[in-house]
Amino acid sequence: MSVPVQKTYKLFVGGKFPRSESGRVYQPASRPSCNVARGSRKDLRDAVIAARGGLGRWHGNTAYLRGQILYRVAEMLQSRREAMIDELRLGGATPAAAAKELDLGISLVTWYAGLCDKVQGLLGSVDPVAGPFFAFSTIEPTGVIGAVAPGKPGLVGLLALILPALVGGNSVVAVVSEDAPFAGLALGEVCASSDVPAGTINLLAGPRDELALQLAAHRDVDGLLVAGRPDAALTSAAADSVTRVRFCDLPAAAWRRADRLRQLSWVEPFVETKTLWHPVAP
Repeated sequence: MSVPVQKTYKLFVGGKFPRSESGRVYQPASRPSCNVARGSRKDLRDAVIAARGGLGRWHGNTAYLRGQILYRVAEMLQSRREAMIDELRLGGATPAAAAKELDLGISLVTWYAGLCDKVQGLLGSVDPVAGPFFAFSTIEPTGVIGAVAPGKPGLVGLLALILPALVGGNSVVAVVSEDAPFAGLALGEVCASSDVPAGTINLLAGPRDELALQLAAHRDVDGLLVAGRPDAALTSAAADSVTRVRFCDLPAAAWRRADRLRQLSWVEPFVETKTLWHPVAP
């Protein structure tokens, strides 16, 4: 006789699955019978520390290898198809809508995986200079990027925000959907069983407004990508440490369209341009 084991939804920080240090849980609106670990300010600080440690491990790989690692994430999403559809259904999606969202998520990961070794050519350049020099503009990551996912879609909305930061070589601390966090937190299981270096992707669950404000105010967060309309409170909190903030204000239908989510313009704000000069022999 099998014993049913109910899943415990935990955070994903530094490649591990901690419960909140506060011991608190919350019940998502889409499934009030489920308890999900509620991330605290301490959990967020731990996630930022993990992301700072993971930055070198992620950016230290070649752009090609980063693309291969993301492609492995797409493979794992495909191999866990039935389980991921179940997670999406817990968030309120119908079976057909869950399958469609998962397909879009896999497509999105695959597209950004292919972008990894092309972004240098798209955003970098060989600069024309008047003198005996070569000048090259190369792309470097900004650092630790915070991402605040939309309420829905739970998986695609999260992927649409973290993938542009990862393509640029950044590490990420993401706040998953508050109402439907299940598929977003399950992405941590996919990352743990892929080749994603520990600390590269960190996932927190809990009240969106509370965690987003703490993320914006954290002095070791270098950038913030937020789903939704511009928020004066977030912008003000981020201004204290000159954190770069961008808002993705898309209509609900656009979050389910691949052509609206494949955005080089979401990669560009979170990379820095470094110019190298090299003398030319006369």
